[in-house]
Amino acid sequence: MAQHTPAPTRICPDCGGFPAVAIDTGILLEDGTRATLTVTCRPCQGTGTTHTPATAPVVQREHA
Repeated sequence: MAQHTPAPTRICPDCGGFPAVAIDTGILLEDGTRATLTVTCRPCQGTGTTHTPATAPVVQREHA
């Protein structure tokens, strides 16, 4: 029986597959930890992947 291969996921070119990062603000909190901001990639909306482009339908022509 034939096995179907899932479509490969495309990595987002803007974030390289790392959609969320923690940025150190340089502020030291009272408990000794650093204040950080978590930022997600806007183009892929934090998924790390992009949608595969739609493929055009294949048209078969009859040979005369």
